[in-house]
Amino acid sequence: MLSRLELHEILVSVLGSRNVYYQPPESVTMQYPAILYSRSDITNDFADDEVYNQHYSYKIVVIASDPDSEIVEKVSKIKYTKFERHYVANLLNHDVFSLTC
Repeated sequence: MLSRLELHEILVSVLGSRNVYYQPPESVTMQYPAILYSRSDITNDFADDEVYNQHYSYKIVVIASDPDSEIVEKVSKIKYTKFERHYVANLLNHDVFSLTC
């Protein structure tokens, strides 16, 4: 199970720059290409009416001007990552993935 900070460092490594943002405030000006991610769910495993394990899920969005960005392929190869969809907004390509740690 990955911590959020371990996931952050994996995404920085995949992107090859520090343009990785975790729930940035609106005052932050993002630099592209970028990876934006946020927590999307927490799933609990129970035994004896107690939580004994938690799995965090994240939404990861690769944002790039290049529709064939190699970053998309690299993110798709991260363990437990699932491709969700692609869309274009503000002339930038957005590829959305989900990941459960």
